[in-house]
Amino acid sequence: MKVLRLYGASDFRFSEEPLPIPLKDEELLQVKAVGICGSDLHWFAEGGIGDARIVHPLVLGHEFSALTESGKLVAVDPAISCGKCEFCLRGDPNLCPDILFAGHGTTDGALREYVAWDKRFIHPLPDAISDEEGAMLEPLGVAIHAVDLAHIKPGMTVGVFGCGPIGLLITQVARLAGAEKVIATDILPHRVEAALSLGADLAWLVDGQLPESVALEATGGRGVDVAFEAAGVQGAVDDAFSTVAIGGKVILAGIPDNDQTSFSASTARRKGLTIKLVRRMKSTYPRAIEMVARRQVDVKSLVTHRFPLSQTREAFETASKRDGLKVVIQI
Repeated sequence: MKVLRLYGASDFRFSEEPLPIPLKDEELLQVKAVGICGSDLHWFAEGGIGDARIVHPLVLGHEFSALTESGKLVAVDPAISCGKCEFCLRGDPNLCPDILFAGHGTTDGALREYVAWDKRFIHPLPDAISDEEGAMLEPLGVAIHAVDLAHIKPGMTVGVFGCGPIGLLITQVARLAGAEKVIATDILPHRVEAALSLGADLAWLVDGQLPESVALEATGGRGVDVAFEAAGVQGAVDDAFSTVAIGGKVILAGIPDNDQTSFSASTARRKGLTIKLVRRMKSTYPRAIEMVARRQVDVKSLVTHRFPLSQTREAFETASKRDGLKVVIQI
């Protein structure tokens, strides 16, 4: 089978390898569609992400759908938790210290023709969901988890700072959770337009930091009840903290390039803020599947670019330019 491995920063190489042999609890899957995530771009550009570095040639790709040997389309949860540790048993498998994650560390991902995966983390898809939409269930799961952390109540006002795929999905899920008003910002015009088309009441194009007065005016001087930072840049973090209301919540979902996020301790303390960080997702696939099957969330329109596996480098370069929204590789 054809396999694409990353040997170091910007160093993709194709190879022919034997089909993986499934273990007792695994199933052989034929990969159909793979989304490129912001974390994949970190691996590609930097040869790592955060404190994780490439230790052997790595197959990237954790947002994917596939076919079973019987021809059934499935979505694949890329996070294999142990199911036995304290964190798994208390219902936080995303915090499992022994978790295996596709396309991360020593666990190969989906940029190859076939993969063997743990049967517990394979989710059959209804006919209403396409292979591309199946790949989009992973970022949707992250958005669902982020909104879960926020405990949104009907009537709340929400800010979304950063309107890439995760921010746009948070916008939609927050609406479903009962948010009365959603305001959004981004530095790219086409993402601001996408936010407005996908449920934001107000959206601004910002160059650096959003003037606090603009967001306060949009919320009657009060600020937003929940601020989601989904850009991975300091300006978006600053906007989230400056515009969130007293007693509000800040949910940090972005992954910063330099592995550092900062905020004013005096602002956070004076406002009495609750600050939470998003660690992937937990047990969200069944809900994500229902949302997409019922067309409560639009994931299809987020896919703006498609490439074959042979053009993966071009796909990553396109994603790095942020010209569109989601780039998908068709296997």
